Amino acid sequence: MDLIEIGSATAKGGFANEKTIRNKFNDWRMDKEAKTWLKIMGYNLKKIKSVKAVHIPPKGQKADVQLKIVIRIGNIIKIENLSLKKANRDADYNQIDKRWVDSYQQLWNFDDTTKLGLKLFTGEIKPTRKRVGDIKLRDKRRAFLDELPPTLRNKIIGFFRGNKILIVTDILKGRGGLSADWVLVTRYDKKTDTTKWALKDINTVMNFYGEGKVRLSPHGSLYIGKITMQRKGGDDGRPTGNMLQFKIRPCDLFLD
Repeated sequence: MDLIEIGSATAKGGFANEKTIRNKFNDWRMDKEAKTWLKIMGYNLKKIKSVKAVHIPPKGQKADVQLKIVIRIGNIIKIENLSLKKANRDADYNQIDKRWVDSYQQLWNFDDTTKLGLKLFTGEIKPTRKRVGDIKLRDKRRAFLDELPPTLRNKIIGFFRGNKILIVTDILKGRGGLSADWVLVTRYDKKTDTTKWALKDINTVMNFYGEGKVRLSPHGSLYIGKITMQRKGGDDGRPTGNMLQFKIRPCDLFLD
């Protein structure tokens, strides 16, 4: 199996940021990794007339870099959107989507009972009691899913089970003209000054992270396949918490 089939490799030097990757694509005639990435995307380098890469500032879309590829024969223009993920050697989680519960309700159209349960989970609505039946809440600021009344907990789990494909698609690929076509994961090693990378098409990525059951995590959050749904806590004391977030481990896309 060659590099193109595997879709991952280790390269000398560091390029684990959006602007550097953009520059590598713009220098595709001379850049080794950019040539390989274009081949993985299915392009014959001899038939490419030009490649223009643009870094897209984060505004909620999934694409971080957009490629405009012009094919020599017929001047056909192809657009490819890349979602870029940085990974750490210790396989830390990477946030892939974060919004208020109301925004997810508008996106996914779940009912108000499910919304109430999710807001209790994030702490946007504070529990009015320290106990739910025989269960004592572990955190007075919010309720974990395994602390919610069984009917409410099962309703939330049932929603995510019944809408799993939609949810995985929205949080990984997104919607509209800046939805992701590809995911490029990079992991820089300072000691060796090398960058390990993996480039996968979005359908492969969605199938990979979506594989598995929707179930409670040991800590009272929710697993959606290999995706974890959690409460987004506050940062540095600022009121940025109480949002719902989804996380993955980008390192899982590497073969090692």
